[in-house]
Amino acid sequence: MIYPKKNAIIRAGFYAYARFIIARNFSNISFNSIVIENGKSVLLIANHAGFWDGFLMHHINRKLLKKKFHIMLLERTAKRIPILRYGGAFSVKKNSKGIIQSLNFAAQLLNDPQNLVLIFPQGKLYSNFITEVDFEKGVMKVIEKAQGKFQLVYSAMFIEYFTNKKPQANIYLKQLNNTNFTNIQQLQASYQEHYNDARRLQTEIIL
Repeated sequence: MIYPKKNAIIRAGFYAYARFIIARNFSNISFNSIVIENGKSVLLIANHAGFWDGFLMHHINRKLLKKKFHIMLLERTAKRIPILRYGGAFSVKKNSKGIIQSLNFAAQLLNDPQNLVLIFPQGKLYSNFITEVDFEKGVMKVIEKAQGKFQLVYSAMFIEYFTNKKPQANIYLKQLNNTNFTNIQQLQASYQEHYNDARRLQTEIIL
């Protein structure tokens, strides 16, 4: 497993770079406000459609959630872009013994109310406008191990150009107070409901 690295100077530089490329490459980023319980960490579950997803979620964290940012990445991505470790990235390798170590680490991070952990439960990239979202089982293990010490937040992200040369990102957030899911199917169905609502709102946009 690849762990995050701590270096205040490099981290500050990386975060500045993240702000710069977001501002340079997007015409607008919109998101709704949600309320996070005091004294709880955040488990952020998001759909995964492309390169920008992690940067956009970091933007949401900086603007709204204001936690210490961590993101679970596939091991090959963490190795290919090692500087992401200074931005809170840690790795997971599917279908390996090390996956348990990664899931345990994510749950341990959620024990600290200052932390946020971002997970893309789909486990791979999918089109920005799929209708059905399928989860892999790992995220359920994190929820079970963290034992309700966190606030669960859903994000559904959609990127479109409309009338602009640069794309705009619309991010639909939902906080949940109940995390008493007994299996991955219940969690997936809960997220699917939010995704359906977000997708409907996105397709109703008229400029």
